[in-house]
Amino acid sequence: MRGTTVLPGVPCEAPRDGEPPVHRLEVRLPDRVPFAAGGFDAMGPMSRADYPHRHTFYEIVHVVEGTGVHVIDAERYDVRPPQLGVILPGQVHRWEGVRGLEGSLVLFTPEFLVGDAGDEELLRRLGERPWADLDGAAHERTSLLMGELAEEYRGGDDGFAGVLRSLLHVLLVRAARVPGAGAGAGVRPAVRGLAGEFLRIVADAGGGGLSVRECAGRLGVTPGHLNEVVRAATGRTPAALLRQARVREAQRLLLATGLSVRQVGARVGFEDPAYFCRFFRRETGVSPGGFRKHHERPVPSIEAGAGGT
Repeated sequence: MRGTTVLPGVPCEAPRDGEPPVHRLEVRLPDRVPFAAGGFDAMGPMSRADYPHRHTFYEIVHVVEGTGVHVIDAERYDVRPPQLGVILPGQVHRWEGVRGLEGSLVLFTPEFLVGDAGDEELLRRLGERPWADLDGAAHERTSLLMGELAEEYRGGDDGFAGVLRSLLHVLLVRAARVPGAGAGAGVRPAVRGLAGEFLRIVADAGGGGLSVRECAGRLGVTPGHLNEVVRAATGRTPAALLRQARVREAQRLLLATGLSVRQVGARVGFEDPAYFCRFFRRETGVSPGGFRKHHERPVPSIEAGAGGT
């Protein structure tokens, strides 16, 4: 899901009936960089949205006060400050039962990172375990960085976009060092070149049902060559990564919408609902209905006009 920006006040839209609203990044002027930083209050009421929604942008959140729960896709994370969280474009998330929630946010679209594949790779890895507790030293360092990002963003002085990118890179590297963040992986080599381009296609398509052959065609290579390169870079085949993306999108739709199992299957590229159920059970160990029932909790309806950008 690539990033988009809109001027303040432009309403958000659900891409298709029954799906969560999609929040886009507001920019103050048409020529402003696709980036924003500041406290929860400065970012507006949508920064504490309690209904399921997606972003077209990345969000890094540093929580310093408050209680409640932060829900990202199928996972629930207790708010126990100080903590650092990462929400990736396309993920469905919401705040649940929060009280006194305070902290700071950094928002930016994927395009803001153009030219630095390493940062996108760091974000992908942080998204594997997106909620981390901070010790005193990490909390202090994070507070300073978030403050510098907000100050530089507000000032808008000459060269500020480059400064923002540099500070953001430092934030991502240090976030990956936090125990429990990014699957404990630390800073690992970036997936670049053809494999990196393939991963971007997978991220943009979500559960769109692309085949390895279609991806190879987009990249101008043979399926066999794509398989060799992606497997060497990631340890997994392109087919496995595409299956994972379809499963994750199906899980999001099962949890955050009232779509039927048949409709969810169609949204992730399965015309035959029985085949979708077999696929889902094979990949997750449970049926789509069983997955939904296990995670079922009453949440605010996305049909009730919830919106905002």
